[in-house]
Amino acid sequence: MDDLLHLLGPKEQRGSKPRCHLLLHGTADEVAARLTSLAAPFASVSRNDHWMPKGFENLNEAELDKAPLLVEPKIGAQLRDWWLAVVNPKSKTPNFDIASTCAVENKPGLLIIEAKAHEAELSNEIVGKKFKAKPSDGSKANHDRIGVAIQSASDGLQGSTSISWKLSRDSHYQLSNRFAWAWKLTELGLPVVLIYLGFLNANEMKDKGKPFADDLEWQELVKKHSEPLFPASVWNHQWKCNGEMFVPLIKSTTVELPGKLSSI
Repeated sequence: MDDLLHLLGPKEQRGSKPRCHLLLHGTADEVAARLTSLAAPFASVSRNDHWMPKGFENLNEAELDKAPLLVEPKIGAQLRDWWLAVVNPKSKTPNFDIASTCAVENKPGLLIIEAKAHEAELSNEIVGKKFKAKPSDGSKANHDRIGVAIQSASDGLQGSTSISWKLSRDSHYQLSNRFAWAWKLTELGLPVVLIYLGFLNANEMKDKGKPFADDLEWQELVKKHSEPLFPASVWNHQWKCNGEMFVPLIKSTTVELPGKLSSI
């Protein structure tokens, strides 16, 4: 197992990154059971579903517009055109730590997971989307389009939930884009379970930030982090958006790293 970690870059061998790959490492039945335990009772993952990354076999995280095993190419193109005004070979869309096809109320859907291993990973994400001082015309057009896309999602979520939403490109960008993409997927006909996953007791990360001690601490941190964008009542609740189920969850788990890091 130690050898598997060396497939990652030197800075990627601790924290949330290796734990995501370990969570997705094993037989199809084992991985499906782990993902189902996180998403239950709202979604289930079977051995025939597809997920990214693929353990340590394929390390790529999912950009959903470029992941045909997860999202039909037609839907992927709609996601891309909603998010980007100018597309070139280097164009990037948000990538998800873990993404998997799944069943939500017996309908094909998507499970998307954002994972963290210490407090600073949340506190560092209060910033807006980075923007160069002298952007190209294409970069400026994309920056503007992303702002419009996030605002459309915020308005859509507010209409669906009758709750005030303030998703933003210019503050809490990562959290905002996770919810925006989840909302857009429902508009395109896919039910979605979005999980903010805290890896507990990642003690090797103490030099970067305080590890999460238990589920209650993680729940409180995420709710405080998201408070500027929407009320805490949004979490751990089923919502109907665009006629599809949307379930944002806060979950935690423990994944031990092999070797000396696990004993720090």
